[in-house]
Amino acid sequence: MRNRSNSGVRLDYYQRLLNKTILKYQNPVTGLIPSSEENSHAWVRDNVYAILSVWALALAYRKTADLDEDRAKAYELEQSVVKLMRGLLRCMMTQVEKLEKFKHTQHVDDSLHAKYCSQTGRTVVGDKAWGHLQVDATSLFILSLSQMTASGLQIIFTLDEVSFIQNLIFYIETAYRTPDYGIWERGDKTNHGLPELNSSSIGMAKAALEAINELDLFGARGGPLSVVHVLPDEAQQCQAILHSMLPRESNSKEVDAALLTVISFPAFAVDDYEKVEETRDTIMLKLEGKYGCCRFLRDGYKTAQEDPNRLHYEPWELQVFERIECHWPMFFALSVLDGLFNGNKEQVKKYAEKLDSVLLKTDEGIYVLPELYTVVKDKVELEYRTPNSQKREAIGKIPHKWGQSLYIISKLVQEGFLSPGELDPLNRRLVSEPKPDIVVQVVILAEDEYIQSKLLEHDIKVQTMDEVRPLQVFPARVLTQIYSLLGRNKKLGLTGRPKNEIGLLATSKLYTFHDQILAFIPQMADEHQFYLPKDTLLKLDMFANDMGFLSSYWRYLGRPLVIFPVSTNLNYLDVGHNPPGALIGTIKKLQSGYIAGTRVHLGNLADFVTTSCITKLSFLRDPSHGEEVKKFIGDIFNKAPDIRPRLLSSTRMRPRPRSHSRSSVHGIVRRSRSIQVDPDQAQALQESLKRLERGMTIPDIEYPREYPMPQHPSSPSLHLKGSLHPLHYSHQAPCSSPQLSHFFHQGGLPPGKQESISINELVEQLSNTEVLHEQADIIHYLYLHRGPDWEIKIDGRKCCINELLVELYEKAGHWKHWGLVRHTAGLLKKRVEELALAATDLLVRQKQLSVGLPSDREKVIMRPLPPDDLAKIIFEACGEDLSTASLTQELLIYLAMFIRTEPKLFNEMLRLRVGLIIQVMASELARTLKCSGDEASEHLLNLSPFEMKTLLHHILSGKEFVINTEHTNVEDECRLSVSTKKVGEEATEFAKLSRKPYAKMQKSIPNLDPEELEKEDDVESDRQGQWLRRRRLDGALNRVPVGFYPRVWKVLKMCHGLVIEGHNLPHSLTREMTPGEFKFALHVEIVLNKIPQPEYRQLMVEALMVLTLMAENDAGKLQFSQLIQVDRIVQMANTIYLKDQKIPIDVVERSRGAAGICLHFYDTAPSGRFGTMSYLCRSLATILPIPIDKDANLDCTLS
Repeated sequence: MRNRSNSGVRLDYYQRLLNKTILKYQNPVTGLIPSSEENSHAWVRDNVYAILSVWALALAYRKTADLDEDRAKAYELEQSVVKLMRGLLRCMMTQVEKLEKFKHTQHVDDSLHAKYCSQTGRTVVGDKAWGHLQVDATSLFILSLSQMTASGLQIIFTLDEVSFIQNLIFYIETAYRTPDYGIWERGDKTNHGLPELNSSSIGMAKAALEAINELDLFGARGGPLSVVHVLPDEAQQCQAILHSMLPRESNSKEVDAALLTVISFPAFAVDDYEKVEETRDTIMLKLEGKYGCCRFLRDGYKTAQEDPNRLHYEPWELQVFERIECHWPMFFALSVLDGLFNGNKEQVKKYAEKLDSVLLKTDEGIYVLPELYTVVKDKVELEYRTPNSQKREAIGKIPHKWGQSLYIISKLVQEGFLSPGELDPLNRRLVSEPKPDIVVQVVILAEDEYIQSKLLEHDIKVQTMDEVRPLQVFPARVLTQIYSLLGRNKKLGLTGRPKNEIGLLATSKLYTFHDQILAFIPQMADEHQFYLPKDTLLKLDMFANDMGFLSSYWRYLGRPLVIFPVSTNLNYLDVGHNPPGALIGTIKKLQSGYIAGTRVHLGNLADFVTTSCITKLSFLRDPSHGEEVKKFIGDIFNKAPDIRPRLLSSTRMRPRPRSHSRSSVHGIVRRSRSIQVDPDQAQALQESLKRLERGMTIPDIEYPREYPMPQHPSSPSLHLKGSLHPLHYSHQAPCSSPQLSHFFHQGGLPPGKQESISINELVEQLSNTEVLHEQADIIHYLYLHRGPDWEIKIDGRKCCINELLVELYEKAGHWKHWGLVRHTAGLLKKRVEELALAATDLLVRQKQLSVGLPSDREKVIMRPLPPDDLAKIIFEACGEDLSTASLTQELLIYLAMFIRTEPKLFNEMLRLRVGLIIQVMASELARTLKCSGDEASEHLLNLSPFEMKTLLHHILSGKEFVINTEHTNVEDECRLSVSTKKVGEEATEFAKLSRKPYAKMQKSIPNLDPEELEKEDDVESDRQGQWLRRRRLDGALNRVPVGFYPRVWKVLKMCHGLVIEGHNLPHSLTREMTPGEFKFALHVEIVLNKIPQPEYRQLMVEALMVLTLMAENDAGKLQFSQLIQVDRIVQMANTIYLKDQKIPIDVVERSRGAAGICLHFYDTAPSGRFGTMSYLCRSLATILPIPIDKDANLDCTLS
């Protein structure tokens, strides 16, 4: 109960304030609030923010009502809220066809409109006439709808509206990979209509997804069909990307005051308290002013220097807005609310006083908040010289309804009419509270009783798939199909959720459907699509990573449950048909209660039903849904494929039979490789290909016998229809048929010789041979020249080539011939299930991607793409070499795994060039095994997926590694394994080359112990070549020093530009971009990537670092009215080095490396008196006109 003379009067005051500043504009028909009396456009975002204060006042009246009059006022205010929210819902539902289309395309032209006519509810501008794609606005609507529904309001009336809201969830759930125009509707800050990935949009979407999950939109009167569902992995993706981007807003905005709405009211999207503090401090440090906060740096909106006749800015003019950006006082209101929610009284007091100082008083005696404050034109120069010194003028909308609403809410909480929890009935504000430790429940299921008995021999008791009944276990793709029915509505023309892959969080729940409990096997254990799960070691490694992932990201009631199936496919590692030792070891770790630092509980499925998170599939109430689910399951389990093998197989226990008559297509698989170890080989490769086109032959290459590996897989693409273009083929293996060799490289046999290769003979050989690689060569040839659907007879039975390919793929996977596995996977156009998700994980963490071998085939991926589009780009970039296409997909999965678990590996790397990484991996194998580039490429493609992942990790971390040969005792085969190198374990060839001049000198030194000298040589061999290797790796990985790009910006500020290998970085970039802007870093990266040799690129980076040291220590004295030639600095430093070291001419010629730089210079440490940095400094002093004093002394600015 309240005293009418106190709280009643204040609440009535705020009601009058609301009526005069917000509600008086609300349209009586549509319920929408126009921008102003003159402008009938109603923005979705502005309307939602404006109505939040009406909802807050209604809550205050409802809380303290002691008179019928107060209850009437509360109801009246609530109905105004319902009217507006339903008005926005109606506007969006008129564009249902755009919503349906956007779910599949995420295209800006298919997005819902950002504003509507407040009088009619219709659209007011065309699809392309405005930046309509604003994910944050739609997310804010869903978030507010959720909070209002939870507070007791009923806004949604029908199940059709529930279906529409469910599809709105699908609309925003891809926010983490959907560039939009953002909260300010401009996208890139030049306002040229370029959408960006915005942290504020991702954060608001994440909050909306979490808030509305499992919410009944009918409130207390609802049932199962009015509940909406969100897949947990989508919200988790938004969270991961948001954390990686903060405090950055986008590529063109290094920080934005709008992030206050994400870290605090209304979203509360960040659960990391330190990240919240960092973001808040960055905003206040860079954007806070006397009258409010700037939206972002160099924001020209409504400034005196802005040209009012055009919406966009020229890039060069952005610098004129620096220091005179308009101040938005509504951010003071947000800061007050932030302090109220986190209990910081000092913050509340500070910003409440600042907020009161910027309020305006109208003639009616009410206080209003203006939109913004600007520097008047005649004070601009003074403001440039002394920021925040000039008095500003209030302009824009007065009152600004969005800001006015936030001001009223802050006053209601400040004066005690509402507590923070009443504005947040869903408890979003508690998201950063510490969570209890997660225990992951693990169930091991055997495929059959045979596997069960084998595990029992090791004291491991597990159930079979049949023994867990009545609980039912299905692969993850069944859950994908089930969720495709969610939100389906024929009347509205909505098809439900797109069939995107289901993530680990979703499969770690149990589900109920028609009184049955369903469990699902994680996607990573499903061998249906890609070959990675065929490798047991990789499968177990990914399983351990998944345990850590669940312990970090699980946020739901109940414990996560992971099912790990053990199938017969895991037994191929052991000749005695026993479970692999690695599997037994992993299960033993699970039995101990810990794996990879994660607490686990191993048990039977039935034991975990009461402790697991269970979700009701309540949307499957339609009888037709039940039939469709049965059909999904039947398609997977009720098929009766013909399992009779069509290809002969040799037993692994006896030597391979060799065909006496060599096939005319022998080696065709291997010859389609295109991996080059050294980029400098490209020219020689092109010349050899030209000779091939003229009918010349290539000498036979003898492949090594020390490492008997499978023949190499790769093949031309299906689009070539039997013809084969010679480009991107290298290091051809011998071919017994000259006609076929000419055919393979020329795209066809010469006229009259088409019959030289008998198809019937090939089919007969295919029927008779037991050698896997002979089968692969023949099937590959038939696939190329007869197509995948061409039918042949084997063993009297018809089958098509594609069926043989599938069988070959399965056999190669069974016998661990990874080269053939990658080859056939490429021919079958297999796509890894999580390809788009992996690429997105990398891209949204501000890493660009390029695929294809440098440089003519390289394709850059700058934004997230749908899975099929991404796969198409990879196959196009790899051309005819489909083995590399498979390997590229594989590496993208590993890179995404690393960036999630070890993000420090990617520090200061902007672009991940997968093709170049493949080349570096091959060159590292060549260096370690001391073999040729051809052999190294052969070994690389035949590494198991687990060893490939291990090698990639060593490349990224820079650790030295060694290759061990493991004999399998089967057919005298041996496999390669990668492990970390121990000191003195291996010396490089370059190390021996580097020591030759010193070895001659040692002969003249008397009394040296030969044994001691040999030990010193071993230590020296480990040191020699390490800096060359380091520069090659860092250059290939595009790794730069910490703070490199902002420092280059300072160098660019003091000169007319930088020239790197003929490519110019102009001074004008500093006018367009700020030092911390991601766009600037990308510009620098693009120029550096023009350098093909990674070690030379890294020397360029070191030269730029020397320039940055000069710029930082010159105290503003140096200005260069010229272009600085960076490559000239490097070349001069090399010349000075050779002169100082007095290296003989013949040694210099033999040691000449990339770009003519001496290999010894590449292998010199950066620091020290004789380090590369020292020589670069001397070169800089020689080339640039650095001022000297009257005594000709150089004033050193480097330290």
